[in-house]
Amino acid sequence: MEQLLAAVDALAAENLGPLFGPALLDRLSSLLAAQNRLAAEVARTVREAEVSGAAEVDGLQTMASWLRGHGHLSTVEAARVVRTGRALAQLPGMAAAFAAGTVTAEQAAVIGRVAEPEHLTRAAEQGVDLGGVDTVLTQVAITRPHADVARAVHHYLQRLDADGPEPDPTGGRRLVIARHADGSISGRFDLEAVGGEKLQAALESVVQAGRCAGDERTRGQQLADALVQLCDNQLASGNLPVLRGHKPQVIVKVGVEDLVDPSVGAGAAELGFGATVSAARARWLACDGVVTRIVLGPGGMPLEHGRTVRLVPPHVRRAAEVRDRGCVFTGCGAPTHWCDVHHLLAWIDGGQTSLANSALLCERHHTKVHHGFRVERQPDGRWRTRRPDGSEIRTGLLRTGPGRTGPPLPAAAA
Repeated sequence: MEQLLAAVDALAAENLGPLFGPALLDRLSSLLAAQNRLAAEVARTVREAEVSGAAEVDGLQTMASWLRGHGHLSTVEAARVVRTGRALAQLPGMAAAFAAGTVTAEQAAVIGRVAEPEHLTRAAEQGVDLGGVDTVLTQVAITRPHADVARAVHHYLQRLDADGPEPDPTGGRRLVIARHADGSISGRFDLEAVGGEKLQAALESVVQAGRCAGDERTRGQQLADALVQLCDNQLASGNLPVLRGHKPQVIVKVGVEDLVDPSVGAGAAELGFGATVSAARARWLACDGVVTRIVLGPGGMPLEHGRTVRLVPPHVRRAAEVRDRGCVFTGCGAPTHWCDVHHLLAWIDGGQTSLANSALLCERHHTKVHHGFRVERQPDGRWRTRRPDGSEIRTGLLRTGPGRTGPPLPAAAA
């Protein structure tokens, strides 16, 4: 082990600057093979530790919990390593290729599914030659991309249980969310084919409906925005299950001094699930929300609870929907039910909650407007959008009249 660590130290000390394309790729290929071999040793050691009950030395019952606590692995990754270790004894061909560095840890984990107890039982009942399966799948892993390995394993498992009962689609579904220090979240989910199709269909409908001129977002950003928009739509509809007598909504707690201060006010507001955001973000969320005044005493105890006030009453929103017919940001065609009512002059700065001071903006463009962009309604009813530097965004089609688009205007008029 000391020699291994010394070798890694020597690698880390190498100057990569003089190397160019082919030499860097050769180095990377060797490192990836070494990484696979180390992953194989980790899985083998974890299995031996599991068999011997080594986790008990540190007061833990399972190696998965040891890996989470001592190895700082995520729940998903710890479980994957344990499952891979268990599969090594049942699949010697895969184990040898893994140890040689020609199979990755991800591939080994996927192939390892065939060695799970229920699948081994079915294979034994049907007289399946597990050695042959091991050889074929290992060869696929050595020569083909990861996706092909996953398809081959899926094909085998389907044929293994071709006459079995239709599985419960909810049995394999998982959604794991990890919260980070800044309040952002990341996660991983697993859905079966039908559930995945439903999710993709819902996201794709929002992605296609939300595409606008000059959209430079990546595919990943488009899908993420679509997911947030779906949540917005569902929260706004009021049809979600009631939680402790209240309809679920985004909750923001912010001091009145930070709320009225025009500065950004980083970390001044707290969200319902514990994340902190800036006062500027809180003011944006309050644009089309409800505000409740609560007076707190020196010890943080509520002394007075004021009336909850809807900043945008229903009749103003309905009028804005009739007038604007969707997001007024130039080039966007998001429908009214995607939109917030934005105060052109911020309500906290004395802006009235009136039709004349309102504009419909989708979630993405509402964010843009609160980060320097500006929308303006001209006397003739046209909406114009300006960048933070004051220049106007033009698409060749401008909104005319009550939210409609008309033919291109002459250069002088535009």
